[in-house]
Amino acid sequence: MFSVLFASLFCTLPLAAQGNYEIQVYGSDTVAPGTTMLELHSNFTISGQKYQINGVYPTYHQEHESVEITQGINDWSEVGFYIFTSEQNGHGMQWVGDHIRPRVRVPTSWHWPIGVSISTEIGYQRPIYSLDTWTWEIRPILDKAIARWYFAVNPALERTWHGPDVHQKLGFAPDAKVSYDFTKEISSGVEYYADYGGLYAFDSFHDQQQQFFVAFDLNVSPNWEINFGIGVGATAATDHLIFKAILGRRFSWRKSTAID
Repeated sequence: MFSVLFASLFCTLPLAAQGNYEIQVYGSDTVAPGTTMLELHSNFTISGQKYQINGVYPTYHQEHESVEITQGINDWSEVGFYIFTSEQNGHGMQWVGDHIRPRVRVPTSWHWPIGVSISTEIGYQRPIYSLDTWTWEIRPILDKAIARWYFAVNPALERTWHGPDVHQKLGFAPDAKVSYDFTKEISSGVEYYADYGGLYAFDSFHDQQQQFFVAFDLNVSPNWEINFGIGVGATAATDHLIFKAILGRRFSWRKSTAID
């Protein structure tokens, strides 16, 4: 994660950190067994923190390229692996860290009225990019499609195992998405990303991280995932303007399954 308080505008030290490596609201589906999902997450901070604070690089004009590889295990589980990188003028391209993320979901055969899954993610980030170097997250995922509308909520809980936020215990970082299918190929809506601080003692609004993205999904094929958008920060502790894009491709290793 990154320190994101824009000190040049708000003249105070940051109390929160922010990582814009994988900006995505999860749906409840898992990758099919015998299938690998390869995704590239590209995020560029157009306007953000310009100063190095406590040894952490500023976010201004950082380009994040993150590779996500997800393997379907069976009809209700998958395992994902992330490689985070950052490129910035003066620092070049650098490795940031890695995460692993197993996930399970409620099987379709249970016929629940909404999609439900849960992921857990643990990983390491270098201290020049995050003072909290070892972190853990548990992310419940709920979603529902109603006619042309799609709704998803990810009320994630976060825990720092090594770093200054250890004292915070559990943190609360909810994400949400509402989108509408304008055509069979084009959907658009609003995505929300936040970090409220400690679960039992939220940070002040000034120190919370809250972002709103206008995002688009292109449904060109079941084998492809294309998502992109522009986001604005709603609080002082949030990067102010970010562009994000996700390009994903499913590869099936089953001989009976054709790939377009």
